[in-house]
Amino acid sequence: MYCGECWLILLLAIFSFTARICESKNVQRYEPNWQSLDARPLPPWYDEAKIGIFLHWGVFSVPSYVGAWFWWYWKGTQPNLAVVEFMKQNYPPSFTYADFAPEFTAEFYNPNQWADIFKASGAQYVVLTTKHHEGFCLWPSKYSWNWNSMDVGPKRDLVGELATALRKNGLKFGAYHSLFEFFNPLFLKDQENNFTTQEYVRTKTMPELYELVNNYKPDLIWSDGEWMALDTYWNSTNFLAWLYNDSPVKDTVVTNDRWGSNTMCKHGGYLTCNDKFNPKVKQDRKFEDSTTMDKYAWTYRRNLKLSDIHSIEEVLEIVAQVVSCGGNLLINVGPTKEGTIVPIFEERLRQMGEWLGVNGEAIYATKPWSHQNDSVNANVWYTSKKTDNSTNVYAIVLKWPSGPNLILADPLPSLDTVVTLLGYPDTFKWKGVGSGMVVSIPPIPINQIPCKWAWVFKLTNIKN
Repeated sequence: MYCGECWLILLLAIFSFTARICESKNVQRYEPNWQSLDARPLPPWYDEAKIGIFLHWGVFSVPSYVGAWFWWYWKGTQPNLAVVEFMKQNYPPSFTYADFAPEFTAEFYNPNQWADIFKASGAQYVVLTTKHHEGFCLWPSKYSWNWNSMDVGPKRDLVGELATALRKNGLKFGAYHSLFEFFNPLFLKDQENNFTTQEYVRTKTMPELYELVNNYKPDLIWSDGEWMALDTYWNSTNFLAWLYNDSPVKDTVVTNDRWGSNTMCKHGGYLTCNDKFNPKVKQDRKFEDSTTMDKYAWTYRRNLKLSDIHSIEEVLEIVAQVVSCGGNLLINVGPTKEGTIVPIFEERLRQMGEWLGVNGEAIYATKPWSHQNDSVNANVWYTSKKTDNSTNVYAIVLKWPSGPNLILADPLPSLDTVVTLLGYPDTFKWKGVGSGMVVSIPPIPINQIPCKWAWVFKLTNIKN
């Protein structure tokens, strides 16, 4: 080798090393405080996804009565008399909540079948309760001995199996995790000490979170159970700094706002503010409406009635309202203890997917328009999407007009405006009226109507 070649190799090595140093200095590092953590940009996939599925599944699915707080309603400081009577009538006096766990069998749990349903629903991500307030882990956690799905009950890694099945189907996997547990003695001791000690956080809840992230690499962490103490007790900001800086999902993971009694609706990746948060007005920050398919519970209930379930029309109304205002909808269904999605929940999810198959252009990757709800027609909600030359506006019409005209008060048409109906081949005539427009709707054969509920009119080349 010539000496000149040696110098060239050396110079290239020095250049490469210097470039790596410069690159590392330019990498954003987040400090364990809210000013720094809140400055992290939300990974784009989440805002574009718009629709997710929430799954409340655990030992509470065995009694399948009242909901996920069953244990607390039975044995908490102020017991629910209906739950106390339910246990008295159906179980022996010596029965404990732990005795439910062996009956959490999941013998029909087929994560590939679940993933097929969720894919068909049009959802882009799925959030599973990996551990709810009862403390039972749906994965073989080293920090929850004999109170996890591998040691007792299903004898399976429910989290890992679902994460794998979802990703095979192109869906994102989210992990719900409760910071606190109803009756964990370590937590109760910290509470007795007015949260001046952190034994529970140090040995239980935070190790579980690190374990979840390192083992399953979730795309989203849905924290909950934060309200009992400040974020400083939970050590939340240190965990989030690690998550954003050094974890295996640091560039893509999304988080919510439930990290301490002082954080909800203020801090975190996006805001939940409260359960079933549907503000119906545009929000300054990204938010999520986590709501239930069953109007009264997050879990499967054996005494469920058809009238308890949201109709598909009601579901699509929530979709239109939430997305129009800049949010995501996380719609919840509760699996059974056997591991099935009951047919009425599956039907609603597949109906939602049928609608999104036609109208997804008006939902996915859209942005709020200048108006959300039409100022004259309360049954119309707007979304928008930028193109190379202009902005397309989508009018989501929840009820088909009773007459031959659709009145839209807020879009200001131009001479080049074109009106179409998603899924329908023809254009529609229109005329400007004041600051809005009137769209003429001719008779359409029933076999040409593109969907059964909530029709979307696409407006191109409008002025506003």
